[in-house]
Amino acid sequence: MHGVAPILGRHLEVSADRGEKWSPGSLTGMTTALITGASGGIGLELARLFAADGNDVVLVARTEDKLRALAGEINHDHGVTAHIYPADLADPAAPGRICDELASAGVGIDALVNNAGFALFGPLVALDEAKLDELLQVNIVALTDLTRRLLPGMLERGRGYVLNVASTAAFFPGPWMSSYYASKAYVLNFSIAVNEEVRGTGVSVTALCPGPVETGFQARAEMEGSKLFNARMSSAAEVAAFGYRAMKARKPLAVEGSRNKVITFLSRLGPRPMAARVTMRAHTRLGG
Repeated sequence: MHGVAPILGRHLEVSADRGEKWSPGSLTGMTTALITGASGGIGLELARLFAADGNDVVLVARTEDKLRALAGEINHDHGVTAHIYPADLADPAAPGRICDELASAGVGIDALVNNAGFALFGPLVALDEAKLDELLQVNIVALTDLTRRLLPGMLERGRGYVLNVASTAAFFPGPWMSSYYASKAYVLNFSIAVNEEVRGTGVSVTALCPGPVETGFQARAEMEGSKLFNARMSSAAEVAAFGYRAMKARKPLAVEGSRNKVITFLSRLGPRPMAARVTMRAHTRLGG
């Protein structure tokens, strides 16, 4: 696992173009977004959207070289400051370290994007125990911890956004991906509940629910052959743009794509055991 780099202590450079460094006080008075899972896919595209709107960004992911490349691009293209924070959110201590260093630097986060997450494919009894623990830590615990730690600052300032990337999977029981589907159901209900708690404060929480997306997600879950991914998928840029607009509009729930809206609506009409059987068939590998 990658640990959390002591970026404030050693002033980690994040842009070769201008030699920008993260030092205490460098973001005073500016709007800053923290994005997890920012090295690729939806997270990368959201980072670009925040930067294009003139926001500084704090980019969190495991792969430092990808973060450096994105930070350099953002700094060059948009003239904002892009900070990198290489961290593995499967480490239970990572969210606390990130937030402690932000606080020590006097950096206030005005928008939090909890995008990091991954899936495992296969029957529960066959899953690797360590990998399953990591899934629950990244998809549920780290998301909750970061939200809990950063929300008070937003409430104190009377402004802020939280965008939690859930999934249309949140509306269904998911055999062969039971833990992933359940984790996204947690994200969905957690987001809507906390949004209600902060209503009228100037802070909002949005749950973004895309369907299958063209990212590296399928390869990591080892389910490229699933029938679920044999249909047309939205691009990461499309999903990010939709989610970004929904977040700015302070919508509590944003289901991307008309087909996905219909599917999630229909999920409420039938018995859940039947939905589980339908999902099971959708997860059957092609030719299986």
